[in-house]
Amino acid sequence: MLFKDQLDFVSQHIKKNKLRVFMTVLAATMGCAFLIVLASVGFGLQDSIRNEILSNEKVTKIQVFGNEQFTEDQINEIKGIEHVETVLETITVDVSAHSFFEGRDTQSNLYVANMHDFEQVNGKLAEGEYPTKPNEIVVGYHFAQTLVNDADRKIIEEKSKKAEAEGTYYNGSEEGYKDSLIGKEIELSLMPRIDGAEETEKMKYTIVGVMKKPSYDWMTDNSVYMDTEQKPMLATNLAATGKVKEDDMFYSEFNIFADSMENVKSILDKLKDKGYSVYSVTEQLDKLNVFFLVLKIGLIFVGTIAVLIASIGIFNTMTMAVTERTREIGVLKAIGASPKLIQRLFLMESTFIGIIGTLIAVAISYVISFVANATLPLILKAATGEDAFGSNEITFSLIPWQLVLIASAISIGVAMISGYRPARKATKIDVIQALRQEL
Repeated sequence: MLFKDQLDFVSQHIKKNKLRVFMTVLAATMGCAFLIVLASVGFGLQDSIRNEILSNEKVTKIQVFGNEQFTEDQINEIKGIEHVETVLETITVDVSAHSFFEGRDTQSNLYVANMHDFEQVNGKLAEGEYPTKPNEIVVGYHFAQTLVNDADRKIIEEKSKKAEAEGTYYNGSEEGYKDSLIGKEIELSLMPRIDGAEETEKMKYTIVGVMKKPSYDWMTDNSVYMDTEQKPMLATNLAATGKVKEDDMFYSEFNIFADSMENVKSILDKLKDKGYSVYSVTEQLDKLNVFFLVLKIGLIFVGTIAVLIASIGIFNTMTMAVTERTREIGVLKAIGASPKLIQRLFLMESTFIGIIGTLIAVAISYVISFVANATLPLILKAATGEDAFGSNEITFSLIPWQLVLIASAISIGVAMISGYRPARKATKIDVIQALRQEL
């Protein structure tokens, strides 16, 4: 029998029993769709948490723990490790940097770093360029917004009270300095964070660059960044207050940066072998991946139970098909059809049911996933009042192609297994008894 004739044999039975086959396909569709949608929750949550971690951390950064300062020889040794891009020392100055400009002022954190290394790590700025002269600085994205005068402070206070009464928060985004700060000169004084300390004398700096916007909307960055060449002058001014020693207010943090995420692990291993206490966000991601791998396997297992329940319908449908077509099977045997051919015909039928159900299930699953990601954030925002849910940063359902392949293999495989026993039963039908059966 030609393959075309085999297809005709199968399609005739499907057309003859449309309602029964439809209900069986529906059961297979529901089982497979449940499997995909359930497992997609695991993929979605993993993607959301992973993106949140990566958006808040530079994935190629390796943090160094401990208060020990690196010597020049140690820095050169680390830079000599293959795939290390740079070693960045960021010095936090434990003061409140008080900036003044055109009757406006703001309080900021102050950081000192080698601007060449700083540029390598942070890349392109939102505006302007990195400092090339000693009196040039870079400011945070929200520096201009926080640069306010007395009139702005009064408006912010009124709006904050109104927002608080409504159960919300006002961040002062409508006030502040609205023009570009690039090329503008500001005066900067330092206030040590100790009792009885006084502000240092004002120093003049030119703003040449503005940092990129922070990853999260709720983050406000109005920090001031300057080159390490300024450290001696800052230390001298702080010591002139008579309250602190020259180096008391400076705290160094060393971070090592790899040239790509793929090389972070090898660098980590080499640094640990050398006795350094280091950490990378990639280690957290590895643990996260193991956790979600177990979770996704569990969800797929639970979803497979639904597919197995649907397989009962396929088994019953195929058993009835064999019983109803006993005479046809007898005729096929009488004209020389082999047991393998008869078995193949019924396996093809159960496989077709599995394939049709799987295709429909995949389409339905993508629709459900899209609707869930579009509506659930709005529902949660309305229920909790949290704006974070309405920003669509959380993925509740994600269907990668790997999940589609796994679910399809399980669904179609279970359909074939369900049709195997009825197909074997068909091969054992006695020809004489089959031909004697009344139509």
